[in-house]
Amino acid sequence: MVGYVVYGRGSFDQLDEILQPRREEKPMIFLVDHFFEKKPLADRIPVRGKDKIIFADVTYEPKTSYVDAVAGQIKNEFGKVSGIIGIGGGSTLDLAKAISLMMNNPGSSADYQGWDLVKYPGVYKVGIPTLSGTGAEVSRTTVLTGPTKKLGMNSDFTPFDQIVLDPELTSNAPVNQRFYTGMDCYIHCIESLQGTYLNEFSKSYGEKALQLCRKVFVEKQQWDNESDDQLMMASYAGGMSIAYSQVGVAHAVSYGLSYLLGTRHGIGNCIVFDKLEEYYPEGVYEFKKMVQKNGVDIPRNITKGLTDEQFNKMIDVSLGMKPLWENALGKDWEQLITKEKLRKLYEKL
Repeated sequence: MVGYVVYGRGSFDQLDEILQPRREEKPMIFLVDHFFEKKPLADRIPVRGKDKIIFADVTYEPKTSYVDAVAGQIKNEFGKVSGIIGIGGGSTLDLAKAISLMMNNPGSSADYQGWDLVKYPGVYKVGIPTLSGTGAEVSRTTVLTGPTKKLGMNSDFTPFDQIVLDPELTSNAPVNQRFYTGMDCYIHCIESLQGTYLNEFSKSYGEKALQLCRKVFVEKQQWDNESDDQLMMASYAGGMSIAYSQVGVAHAVSYGLSYLLGTRHGIGNCIVFDKLEEYYPEGVYEFKKMVQKNGVDIPRNITKGLTDEQFNKMIDVSLGMKPLWENALGKDWEQLITKEKLRKLYEKL
């Protein structure tokens, strides 16, 4: 679990003070979403000495090749560093976690896609979300697309050492992006609360996160500062919920979409969840109401015209997410979700 949490409006301005005890003679590396290049936030980053800002290209979700390239660049330039500070949405936070781990682990990040494969702790790492919903700020995974699969570096060494939760940083998020990312949190909650892995720890956090999502996307008539506050805490609680359980069908299926088509995680979950009445009838009904109320478009027909080979690749990637399927359907999940059934689901998208 994350060791230190700072929450509050304006808390980003405490970053220099937060980092000071962890500074050695080696630099801090600030990995920042390229969205903020030449924006005011970049000027507020407390760069000291040989510190470096790297604007991460997160046009697409993180690839193992990109993690390896950035980690290699940092090693070549500095050898060792005091820490990696990720500032951005879920992709940037996942990149920061992965690069931190690869500073101290040999080989390629693709070698560590799976569960509990990481051998050594990474360098000190800090997560500062500028979008709310993914739960990447507290999760024990960093989701990466590798040469053969899309799968996280799931390990006890993956979570951040410190996070800074400042709702002010999310206030200028594009409306559609905010919704898609917020729905990632909502879907986390539905999948966690209906999963076979459910326990009182995940249930307590999941119920609170779901309550906050409903306040923001169902009950409120317009977006305000309180909405940013509530969605940030929903993201945190939703991430904590799945830390002790798992997600389910929507995530398992959207991983296949993302691997083949490059569909971003939040919107991919929305595309899939929209068609999952068989598994989450009440959640899908409420989801459709939220889509309509918030005036957001969910892309359709994105798998039209794909070849058998392409469908099979998505199916293979999805079926590789065994803990997700087991959480959703139980230990006999392989009898319940066949390749043929999954093919029909992908064709609906």
